[in-house]
Amino acid sequence: MPRCTLRFEKALYREGAERIAGIDEAGRGPLAGPVVAAAVILPRKFSLPGLNDSKQLSPQIREEFYLHLTTSAKIEFGVGIASVEEIDRLNILRASYLAMERAISSLNSAPGHLLIDGLRVPIFSLPQTAIVGGDMRSLSIAAASVIAKVTRDRMMKTWHEEFPVYQFCDNKGYGTPEHLASLRTHGPCPLHRRSFEPVAQTYFPFA
Repeated sequence: MPRCTLRFEKALYREGAERIAGIDEAGRGPLAGPVVAAAVILPRKFSLPGLNDSKQLSPQIREEFYLHLTTSAKIEFGVGIASVEEIDRLNILRASYLAMERAISSLNSAPGHLLIDGLRVPIFSLPQTAIVGGDMRSLSIAAASVIAKVTRDRMMKTWHEEFPVYQFCDNKGYGTPEHLASLRTHGPCPLHRRSFEPVAQTYFPFA
């Protein structure tokens, strides 16, 4: 497994870049709930042992890292959300871009360079570097992955109180066997993505 470091950020600083923001999203794959993106600008001298792709961390560690990342005066972050309605209207890829755009816009001021997990985002005019597996290689992207994941998971846990039959507190909207069984029995609720095939196959109005 590659080491998660500041090597990409440091290389860009040496080239004269300023305000380097790591960007990642959570929630492309689920059948329900929004897609959430985060943008994070870390200080040049940053250390948080164990920080990695949020999917590699336990829920408890994610929460601890989230608290550190969102309360440190030296770390700047922004969060962007694209709703279920926007996902269904735009498609999940374009909705993910929209969430990322909103995350960047919520920073105190525009970053000078973007580090993006995966592939380049064509709608961004800012300079960008796309890093495959970036959430396991760049600490800025890893930090964004943790903030996006914890933010979305907390939202899904809250919605569990309103729609308990789907067990969003456990599955976070992903298509687990239990979630699919509930979907077939009860039909979709307003949080389900009607444009996603398993939901469309079981569609009838939520009552």
